Amino acid sequence: MGIGAGIFLLALGGVLAFGVTDRISGVDLTAVGYILMGAGALGLVLVLLLNGQRSRTSHTTVVEDRRDPRDPRI
Repeated sequence: MGIGAGIFLLALGGVLAFGVTDRISGVDLTAVGYILMGAGALGLVLVLLLNGQRSRTSHTTVVEDRRDPRDPRI
């Protein structure tokens, strides 16, 4: 899930939780909205944490010493 998907779930959940007044038998749209908002918020937090962790890592390249130990110029 990316940042866009997290924001989409937050927005969709907000609309269902606070904006929809219709009734569907057997489905509580307010609860579904809160669940979607929670999933979107959790997704955003995880994406931001993982992206922050990725930017703090450093990559080093190991260069072998290819000099010949018998070379008199050493």
